[in-house]
Amino acid sequence: MTVSERHARPTLLSDFILGSEDGIVNVLGIILGLAAAIHNPRVIVIATLAAMAAESIAMGAVAFTSTRSRRRLYTAEVERELREMRELPDVEREEVRVILKDWGYAGADLDQMLGLIEKNPKAMLELMMAFELKLSPVEAKAPRNSGLLVGGATTFGHLIPLVPFFFIGNDILLGAVLSIIASAVALFGIGWYEAKITIGGWWQNGLQMAVIGLAGGFAGYLIGHVLGTTPGL
Repeated sequence: MTVSERHARPTLLSDFILGSEDGIVNVLGIILGLAAAIHNPRVIVIATLAAMAAESIAMGAVAFTSTRSRRRLYTAEVERELREMRELPDVEREEVRVILKDWGYAGADLDQMLGLIEKNPKAMLELMMAFELKLSPVEAKAPRNSGLLVGGATTFGHLIPLVPFFFIGNDILLGAVLSIIASAVALFGIGWYEAKITIGGWWQNGLQMAVIGLAGGFAGYLIGHVLGTTPGL
C-alpha cells in the first residue's frame, strides 16, 4: 500500500459517512413526515424515490466540485511555491528554518537538516505545502471518486428507510416503525465502523450516530404532523 492510498482512507470514510448518513436521515424525515400528514404509502414511495434521485445526484455533484476545487487550490499553490523557490530562495530557506525551529531543531542539527532539505527540492516543496500552507495533496482522480462515492452512499442511505414500504401494503404505522428500526440499526453500524477504523468506543460512537440521525427523522415527523392537522393545508 502506497502513502497516497493510506492517506486516501480518511477521505473515503468521510465521503461514505457523509453520503449514507445524509441519505438515511433525509429520507427517514420525509417518510415520517408524509406518514404523519397524508397516510398514503404509494405517495411515500414515489416522493422518496424522487428525493433519492435528486439528492444523490446533487450530493455527488457537490462532492465532485468541492474536491475539484481543493485540487485546483493545491495545484495553484504548488506552482506558486515552485516559483518562489526559484525566485526567492533566501525567503523560502528562512521559512523552512522557522518550521524546523518549531520542531525543536537548533544549532548544528538545525543547519544540517536545513542543508539536507535544500538539496532535495521535492522534499522542500512538500514540507512547505504541508507545514506552511497546511494543505494536503489531492490526486487527479479524487474529484471523480469522491463524487461517485458520495452519490452512491446517498442512494444506499435512501433505500434503507424506504425498503419496508415495498412490503407492508397499506399499513403505514408498521412501515414507519420498520423504517425507524432499519435506520437506527444502519446508523449505529456506520458509527461502529467509524470507531473500528479510527478511535473511540464503538458503542458510544454507534449510539451517537443513531441518536443524531433519528432526531432528524423526528423533526420530519413533527413537521408532517403539524401540517397534516392544520386546516386549509
